[in-house]
Amino acid sequence: MSVTSTDPSVWRPRVTVACVVARGERYLMVEEEVDGRLVYNQPAGHLDDRESLLQAAVRETLEETGWTIEVEHFLGVHQWRSTEHGEGVVRFSFAARALAHDPHRALDEGIRRAVWLTRAEIAALGGRLRSPMVLLSIDAWLAGRRLPLDVLSSLLAEPALP
Repeated sequence: MSVTSTDPSVWRPRVTVACVVARGERYLMVEEEVDGRLVYNQPAGHLDDRESLLQAAVRETLEETGWTIEVEHFLGVHQWRSTEHGEGVVRFSFAARALAHDPHRALDEGIRRAVWLTRAEIAALGGRLRSPMVLLSIDAWLAGRRLPLDVLSSLLAEPALP
């Protein structure tokens, strides 16, 4: 049986990226409005067509926080069914180092602010976390997970990051 790219029987999860950006005991978080609720997440977002996972992680962090980062490690992949929209999500999580901040950069629509919080402050947010993957990613980082970036590869013919 031939399967085409538009075949509705083929499951297509939302592919997202997220970054754990640590500075001392604080983590870069995004406060955003989603469906009328104020929620917290790491800098995160959807992988765009023809974009590598690393490019998406750098882009999303800049767009949501104004921070330029350097991705240093791969933390893992989390699979989840969103309670927000009901669709499957496959999230690639990275650890990154903050390089520079542009406080004048306009943030993505819906983003209220970027804020640095401790793990305890993040855990205390409970149901205000956008997903359970937020703490899973931070806890992977705290547990010492630091997978090399070369476990991922992209065969896309694209220009290098700016």
